Amino acid sequence: MSVFFLLSLGLDWARAQSYHCMSSQFRRPGDYILGGLFPFTVLTSNVTERTLPDIYNCERLYAAGLVWALGMKIAIEEINNSTTLLPGIRLGYDIYDTCMEPVVTLQPSLLFLSRAGTNSIGILCNYTDYQTRVTAVIGPHDSMLSSVTAKLFGFFLIPQISYGATMEALNNEELYPSFLRTVPSDKRQLEAMVQLLQAFKWNWIAVIGSNDEYGRGGLSLLSSMVASKQICIAFEGLIPADVSNPSLQVKMRQTIQSINESKVNVIVLFASDRPVRAFFKLCLELELSQKVWLATEAWVMSDVVTSVDKIQAVGTVIGFVIKGGTVPGFEEYVYRLLELTQEDGFCNTSQEEVDKMDSDVLGPQCWQCNYISRRNITAVLKHRQTYAVYTAVYSVAHALHNLLCSQRGKCHKGNIKSWKLLDKLKDVHFNISNQLHHFEDYGSINLGYEVIGWRWQGSGIEHITLGNFNTKLNINTSFVQFHTEDGKAPISECLTTCQAGQIRRMKGFHLCCYDCIDCERGTYCSSPEDTTCTACPMEQWSPGRSTRCYDRSEKYLFWSEPLAIILVALLIFAVTLTCLSGSLFLRNLHTPVVQAAGGAMCLVGLLCLALMCLSCGLYIGKPSPTVCLLQQPSFALCLNPCFSTITAKALQIMLVNDFASSRRGFLHNLIQRRPWAIVALCFLGESALCLGYIYVNPSTPGKNYKLLATQVLIQCRIKSWAAFAIMHGNNSLLAFTSFLCTFMVQTSPKKYNIARSITFAMLAYFIALIFFIPTYATVGLEYQPAVQVSAMLMCATGLLAAYYLPKCYILRFKPDWNTVDYFQDYTKEATQENDPKN
Repeated sequence: MSVFFLLSLGLDWARAQSYHCMSSQFRRPGDYILGGLFPFTVLTSNVTERTLPDIYNCERLYAAGLVWALGMKIAIEEINNSTTLLPGIRLGYDIYDTCMEPVVTLQPSLLFLSRAGTNSIGILCNYTDYQTRVTAVIGPHDSMLSSVTAKLFGFFLIPQISYGATMEALNNEELYPSFLRTVPSDKRQLEAMVQLLQAFKWNWIAVIGSNDEYGRGGLSLLSSMVASKQICIAFEGLIPADVSNPSLQVKMRQTIQSINESKVNVIVLFASDRPVRAFFKLCLELELSQKVWLATEAWVMSDVVTSVDKIQAVGTVIGFVIKGGTVPGFEEYVYRLLELTQEDGFCNTSQEEVDKMDSDVLGPQCWQCNYISRRNITAVLKHRQTYAVYTAVYSVAHALHNLLCSQRGKCHKGNIKSWKLLDKLKDVHFNISNQLHHFEDYGSINLGYEVIGWRWQGSGIEHITLGNFNTKLNINTSFVQFHTEDGKAPISECLTTCQAGQIRRMKGFHLCCYDCIDCERGTYCSSPEDTTCTACPMEQWSPGRSTRCYDRSEKYLFWSEPLAIILVALLIFAVTLTCLSGSLFLRNLHTPVVQAAGGAMCLVGLLCLALMCLSCGLYIGKPSPTVCLLQQPSFALCLNPCFSTITAKALQIMLVNDFASSRRGFLHNLIQRRPWAIVALCFLGESALCLGYIYVNPSTPGKNYKLLATQVLIQCRIKSWAAFAIMHGNNSLLAFTSFLCTFMVQTSPKKYNIARSITFAMLAYFIALIFFIPTYATVGLEYQPAVQVSAMLMCATGLLAAYYLPKCYILRFKPDWNTVDYFQDYTKEATQENDPKN
């Protein structure tokens, strides 16, 4: 809607003005009559106090409504004087006051529906051939009034062309089949408003509408549009549309309080000018802080609003007005008409024309217009809505021309059915001042909008053009005069800008209010618009608050690691010590000390001990299927000959000490004379267990992505711990047997106690085993290979230190102890001591 200029004229004051016969200018006869609905006046009585269905008191003049009606009058006169548009056909008009009230508007609307030449409406089953009083209706200006009248006219399919009703609901062709308008719908205006909010990055707003169809429809439409644009409505409220409502002050105070609590800086005000005026007056009274107000075309240029005292204190006002041209010669026409309506001759002629019309039960319209002056209407002569009225009249004229006239330009008069004219109207294309006009799909003529801002000039307001909108908003932000100290656009947003690697977590029920949450390790956020962190693929990782994933590095016991270097150094030391011991044993193979320790079996034991140390290298480096297959069996097989050679010696000692007097049998001969058979049997048994382990549940390399945050752990997986325990348990059984056979053996202080060295050697093994089991079970998976290598080296060095190195010490540093007396085979000695001949 366009702007209104409300001029209050008292009755005594009005009669003191110069008289004009303006009230006789709103009815003219013609071949085809166009009805007009214009707001000449404003209601002055309280509707709530009305108890009888009598007339309404509409006494205050609405100068803008008068000007719009004159826009219809000049258009019809131009058409009647045209030689190309409807030649030979004269259009008449019948214009009535709406008083901006639905009930008042219904009176002339019902009159328009009466049968031609009468004041009554025919009640028929079929209205196809029904001839109404008017051919088409221009108006009304207001969405609420249009929604009331459009249902009436729609039943008869009488074309109704509004020049100011913008409500989106009027696009519903089922409810309003004959409704058209020469202005765009509110949806277009709200599209422009949404783009304006985005242009200034305002996404935390309040929306206030009048409690009528216009305001409620606008709020509902805006709410649905901003939902997908990341614009949030902090508060949505309704204010009474009727300024005489007793609860006006209470409801508006509640609305203002809610605005304060929401802490918004931008407010969309979707209402007509009268409730906006009342609302701003209360805002100033309650000292509401300055805001940015986004205005609809219904009030942005209204003098009703701008005339509020100290209106500058509300803040910044930006709004939209419908684009429109200028009616050629309109100001001169109005001024000339004001002069003519003071001449008796013109007035008499005008009254004669009115008398040619059918009797009017509603009486003369707008007696207040008879006391209008140039000063009263100058401010509203340039209202853009006048052009919308002008366009509406021309659309009907062109549709009639297409219906009545041939291509040669000859027109014939005849009865025109309104529904036929409606079909022509929907398809009509016409030019006004070289600008093409047509009704779009939903019956609207869309010329776009201009963006208007208020600029304070002293005590007055200047409306400046900031930009325009058709399908895209173009605005020069430097022209906007903001109320802030620095003159820049205020910030009105709830959402904060999240940094890279953060996601938005909605706060409460507002989509625009959120907290910024860091993405956890193992997840990432590639876009600032993401609301959830995306998990990295299994083979990749990411740090906290990351925007991408990275490939995992491999983790195993590298040869270059400090821990691996230490273990390799210990391995080399153990192997070297074993080799030196073996060479020393080999050089002194037939000496008493070596023979007492086991002779050649010691060499086999030392060789396997060296191989066991070397097998530790299988646990260092990247595991492969072959390496995993050999790790556990190589350790078990290498350790078995070490233990079996010592076990054979331990069994010999046990026989001599505990079973010396027993009858010699197969076991005696096997243990004393065939110790190699015991070693071979033990090795074959261990080999069978190792083959079963390899065949049934072999170890294979596996990748663990869950243990380490940035690496993939590659390790050999033991599939069956039972098979693992059985395989290594056989060697533990040999060690335990050796321990049992020797730990209670006593010997002469003059003799070297070989049994004691075996006992300590087995104790060293069990200590290594006790260290290994709980440590291996509790340490991290990445350190398990190092634990196993450590246990293997501890076992090897324990055997060397307890069993082999003492003999080496004697061989190298105490050669005088290397005698038969000191190392005499106590098996034979015991035999001799127990012989009765000795």
